[in-house]
Amino acid sequence: MACISSEPRGGYNRFMRVVGALLVAIFAAQGEQPGSLQNILRRVSEEAEMLARAAPETLADETLRQKVRMPPPRFRPRIGAAASQPPAVKWKSREIISEYTFAAFLGSPGVLHEFRQVVSVDGRPVTTKEKARKTLLFGVRSQDDEFKRRMLREFEDYGLVGAVADFGQSLLLFGKRNLPNFRFEPAGSAWIGADQVTILAFEQIAGSQGITIFEGNQALHQPLRGQLRVRRSDSVPLRISMVSERVKDHATVEDEAIVDYRMSQHGIVLPVSIVHRQKVRGEVVAENAFQYSPFRKFSADSAVKFTEVSPESKKQ
Repeated sequence: MACISSEPRGGYNRFMRVVGALLVAIFAAQGEQPGSLQNILRRVSEEAEMLARAAPETLADETLRQKVRMPPPRFRPRIGAAASQPPAVKWKSREIISEYTFAAFLGSPGVLHEFRQVVSVDGRPVTTKEKARKTLLFGVRSQDDEFKRRMLREFEDYGLVGAVADFGQSLLLFGKRNLPNFRFEPAGSAWIGADQVTILAFEQIAGSQGITIFEGNQALHQPLRGQLRVRRSDSVPLRISMVSERVKDHATVEDEAIVDYRMSQHGIVLPVSIVHRQKVRGEVVAENAFQYSPFRKFSADSAVKFTEVSPESKKQ
């Protein structure tokens, strides 16, 4: 004969309460479930920290295609029906190919910037790829911050409009220390190619991080809003879209950027393409489209001997 407990339901309930308490403790120790905002941001910040450590040891070929809207002619004939039509929009284009990497100034060692050495402009060679690479690597390893600033100014001189910079490392905006500077909200899901992504809308509420726009002798750091898209399966960041606004000469100037990332063969997330558009009063006046070859590590490139170049030899 089976033995029946005198408190069958009470014993079961006590057992379930113990199991429930254990599950609560386990979930509390693990934090929120995969796919939660907390865990997505944790993964994104981990990828940002890895980029900060490894990016200064990588190198890529960068192709920049610029389009700049030309101002309308000051005078135009007012004859017939053409006089009532707005003038046709004309664009000026330029292609700049450079060697590209990341580095920090000695005066601000924790802040990465983009550095380039131009190889060709509109198909016309400026220098050889090998010499550009050696000069670039000497410059970013230099103890002379003024030499680095000169590299930035030289690149600006080749462009059609004020240079745009520091888009490639936009992921660093979401490093662990910077996360409190942003407000995040879930914003649905989408696809990037074959990858389903989770979308987080963000808005900068504090801090000085942001894209850098060079205008004349000024470097403008602008607060941001935008979207962060991460692969749904593992929260790897794949795209950052950003918008910032400012007023110049009584007109609203808007800078938009889309930065696409991919996991590289070196195990870190690196940029593959960037598109930046500048609008004035809602109309596009300039576009910068960047594309990057697969990044290489300095140690893996036997042709890189940055000690062979000096500031003096660069001037020759």
